[in-house]
Amino acid sequence: MITAESVPRLRRGVRLSFDHVRDTHVLLFPEGVLVPNTTAAAVLELCDGARSVTEITSALSSRYSGVVAQDVLDLLSRLGERRVVAWT
Repeated sequence: MITAESVPRLRRGVRLSFDHVRDTHVLLFPEGVLVPNTTAAAVLELCDGARSVTEITSALSSRYSGVVAQDVLDLLSRLGERRVVAWT
């Protein structure tokens, strides 16, 4: 079960890049490509395998207003279901 203390990381073979032509982030993985919105990209940039969901939420709260821990957890859970994020 994924909780606020779980630690997410990008799975092996997955990387977040910035596409300068389209001026947006892209998430590249073996099965395809996702174009995350700005908020999702900010979350993914912090998925380093060392920070918990709580720590990611805290880091985002210092940059943005209105960050809700449950929203971060829900996003990471959906990305986990798509096999983009793994949990340590």
